[in-house]
Amino acid sequence: MIVPDTIWQPEGPITGKAKYKALAQALREGIASGQLTPGMKLPPVRDLAYRVQVTPGTVARAYTLLTEEGRLQAEVGRGTFVAAGRAVKSEGVTALVNLPVDTVVDFRSSRVPDVGQGRIIDAALIKLAESHRRRHINYPTAETDLEARTAVTAWVDQQRLGGAGPEDIVLGNGAQNCCLLTLQAELSGHNPIIMTEELGYPGTRHAARLLRAQTVGLPMDDEGILPEAFKQACRTHGGRILLTAAEVHSPTTIRTSLRRKQEIAEIARQLDVTIIEDDCHTTAPSDIPSYRSMLPEQSYFVSSLTKSVSGALRFGYAIAPVGREKDLRQVAQSSFYGVAQPILDLCHALITSGAAQGIRDRVIEATAKRTRLAVNALGAWDLRWREDAPFVYLNMPQGWRASRFAMACEKRDILIKPADEFALPNCSAPNAVRLSVNTCASDELFLKALDDMNALLANPSSPVDG
Repeated sequence: MIVPDTIWQPEGPITGKAKYKALAQALREGIASGQLTPGMKLPPVRDLAYRVQVTPGTVARAYTLLTEEGRLQAEVGRGTFVAAGRAVKSEGVTALVNLPVDTVVDFRSSRVPDVGQGRIIDAALIKLAESHRRRHINYPTAETDLEARTAVTAWVDQQRLGGAGPEDIVLGNGAQNCCLLTLQAELSGHNPIIMTEELGYPGTRHAARLLRAQTVGLPMDDEGILPEAFKQACRTHGGRILLTAAEVHSPTTIRTSLRRKQEIAEIARQLDVTIIEDDCHTTAPSDIPSYRSMLPEQSYFVSSLTKSVSGALRFGYAIAPVGREKDLRQVAQSSFYGVAQPILDLCHALITSGAAQGIRDRVIEATAKRTRLAVNALGAWDLRWREDAPFVYLNMPQGWRASRFAMACEKRDILIKPADEFALPNCSAPNAVRLSVNTCASDELFLKALDDMNALLANPSSPVDG
């Protein structure tokens, strides 16, 4: 059935500094008043932007915000609809992932580049369907996910991990889910504490809220978390969990040095702290051992195929400390029984056939290419970058605040992420932004957006009215 677009638009003009929030509120009011009824299709992003005289980026962010709240529902290839039976989430929660819009260059979400993996995955699914293994009926078990866990042992760098067998691995629905499982397995007490970098992935805050845990931010320098700050936090707050992105830190791209890792591991050993290393942004090989290699009885290693193969697969893995895999597996089984069997079989096939490795190699190459384009365009400014990291970190020049720069970019259909979105509560945010290089935009749009940002950076007096 074809549902025609509604001609709805707000009754009054959309004004204010954050116009997407004003538009989102107008949409909420339209739903509450009955103007927008369940199942009604909303106007396309560009159409509504033209009608209310805002940018497509403003409309896209408003739609994404209400989709995250459960008030709207986005369907690929069909459009955005008013949700039927919604469970409204608290307002003001920033979406972890934004829906891609063709005309908007989204530097906010760190995605995997399109290197043709869609067709490869489609072909693998067809082959899987033709195999008739007849195990896509019952619940997944430790027996039916053994093949996938064994494939993971071949996928990961065993030298970097210090050795891990399938019995050490618990599978989850992406790295974020696996981090949540490890925290559930380890946190205890009336006031659980998660120590982590003072700037970090917003999903850590989401996980902490779900688990009613307190986060304690740890300052960093160019080598990683400061050892004395880590030691002091353990003693002051009684923290026993360190969640860290040591290889590719988001948003700064900092890589914790071997010397610093050894210092942190020694403190953790002395104070009996469990380390959870979130390695989700790492795609290229590394010569620095993981914490699990240094501290095998006190460290988890978490990663996924999201940034190296496909975000659509939602296939993650946690390698548990020696002797603690049973507790982690019990948490996973209690939470969701297990990863869906078709996904297990698909990922097993992609890894064992070599297709996943081929995709990863092309992803590394594509990421390096986009990073070089970004650095060539913005190289006159204070950038932190690495060719193997899927984002660059831009410190604002004099005359710009990160939030104001983000608004100026949004007016030009460019979405970026200010550093304050990565800051933990009670931690100060530097005047900087993160730009994810693997946007869904074409190279032409990507380069134009970089040129627009370069011009803005050189002109701090640029008006912001979008």
